[in-house]
Amino acid sequence: MIEPDAIVQKIQTALPDARVDVQDLTGTMDHYRACVISEAFEGKRLIARHRMVYAALEDEMKGPIHALTLEVFTPQEWDNQP
Repeated sequence: MIEPDAIVQKIQTALPDARVDVQDLTGTMDHYRACVISEAFEGKRLIARHRMVYAALEDEMKGPIHALTLEVFTPQEWDNQP
């Protein structure tokens, strides 16, 4: 098990400018949804963005996190959402 705040901290360590929101989807602290907004995603394809987040959570993805749904945006993309 891993707390949502620990996930946020790991992502923000790797992507210091990131705004991160993490939600526990099942109440079991192993299935999460994360929304990550970062300038570091600028010019990157979706798969590269996901890899950046997964790299930040490499150890956690081997155990405490069973499933992670990602939404990744640049700040401009986030601001232009309907």
